[in-house]
Amino acid sequence: MPRRILSLWLPRLASERALRRIGAEGPPLAVVEKRGPAEMLACLSPAAEALGLRRGQPLAEARALAPGLVTRAADPEGQAQLLAALNRWSLRYAPWVAVDGADGLMLDITGSAHLAGGEAALAADLRARLGRAGFSARLGLAPTRGAAWALARFARDPVTLAEEARAAIDPLPLAALRLPGEIVEALSRLGLRRVRDLARAPRAPLIRRFGPELALRLDQALGAVAEPVDPAPPPAPFAVRLTLPEPIGLTADVMAALSRLLERLCARLAETGRGARHLRLELARTDGSRAEAAVTLARPMREPAAIAGLFDRAVEALDAGFGFDALRLSAPRTEPMAPAQLTAARARGGQAAEADALADLMTRLGNRLGLEALSRFLPADSHIPERAFQIASAIWAAPPAPGTWPAGPDRPLILFPPEPLAGPAGPTPPRRFTWRRRRLTTLAARGPERIAPEWWLDDPAWRTGLRDYWRVDTAEGPRLWLFHTPQAPGWAVQGSFA
Repeated sequence: MPRRILSLWLPRLASERALRRIGAEGPPLAVVEKRGPAEMLACLSPAAEALGLRRGQPLAEARALAPGLVTRAADPEGQAQLLAALNRWSLRYAPWVAVDGADGLMLDITGSAHLAGGEAALAADLRARLGRAGFSARLGLAPTRGAAWALARFARDPVTLAEEARAAIDPLPLAALRLPGEIVEALSRLGLRRVRDLARAPRAPLIRRFGPELALRLDQALGAVAEPVDPAPPPAPFAVRLTLPEPIGLTADVMAALSRLLERLCARLAETGRGARHLRLELARTDGSRAEAAVTLARPMREPAAIAGLFDRAVEALDAGFGFDALRLSAPRTEPMAPAQLTAARARGGQAAEADALADLMTRLGNRLGLEALSRFLPADSHIPERAFQIASAIWAAPPAPGTWPAGPDRPLILFPPEPLAGPAGPTPPRRFTWRRRRLTTLAARGPERIAPEWWLDDPAWRTGLRDYWRVDTAEGPRLWLFHTPQAPGWAVQGSFA
């Protein structure tokens, strides 16, 4: 079966990535990158190109021509992540897909085009789906990778299907052979401007003058030299194993073997700048059965001694049977972990050390009680007391940064639905009132704090209108959070201070 290679080129990938966040009908936009001391236009949106701007133009000159130009800094890492996501998505069309440069993909669709109704239907569907996602694409389909690359970038039509590589690329410029710009310019001065001109010229003198790359690129495009589509290999799993000459069954022996595995695994994590969030220890018994112990971490870690202590209870609960003769430790879930600088403040127990200690505590509690039993309060964008926070998983939700919680009057430790109290209905807290069948006497009152309902939300609990909140200390001990509703005079308790 003849090979069929499809080259997908996304010429505006950088600008369209930025437009997806602004909106498809956004203003003229340019992605800017620094080249030496100057800032140059690296990628343009169609609206910016319509104003006469071009790639490689200095930003200062572009500002003079288009004062309303919106710019974004180039983000090669973010663009690479987007291209990797498109690479995975393209597996719906072909079993072999590889990233091609910073703005393209290569798909080997040999034997798979019929699943989409043919090559033309596959190309049309691919381009239409990318268009709906906000990406403009050019496609070239040919028997060789070099010819497909050339058609995607230099053919007249946005989608070009070629049955024969030589006839398809002959009229294209020499830049279509993926040659360096200085070689293309030098060949142009010799009168060689098209691929057909180079194919007819004597090869030996050109190779002596310009090097073997010239002939290699031409042969790859024509199919004389194979150039397969090589997908990037999947990342190696973070896993280590240990085979024992004699079975072990004592907890101390298993922990000693685990420590050796942890040292090797954490060294690999440190080399890649990552930390483990989930660890799995698999143990093989001599009779062929298996046992397993797992630990989930509240923060990325790669300290062998600290992690080993978390396995104590899980290892003690294992049934060794006739003994374990092999162990495998893996980290199926990891996260980037920047190197930590050990400062005097951290060593004395500063803010960073306190955050690590809290994460370690959540790790221990989560592995004993269950991760679903741990929750964390996070700030929410509302001034209504019962909506000013949200409850999230303590393990996977990032803790609020210092200063994230809004500053203001104190809030009670315990908050509950309003409970009416029995007492006078005046605008100031009553001296004596009954709440939960208890007679209480006001000792001190601080307030009022007026809170109005959010008019854009229809909350039945706030239909009585605004509230005046008071903090009341009683002679009997309870410190309550009371509020008075002027529209419907009456008092209620909504919280209790510690």
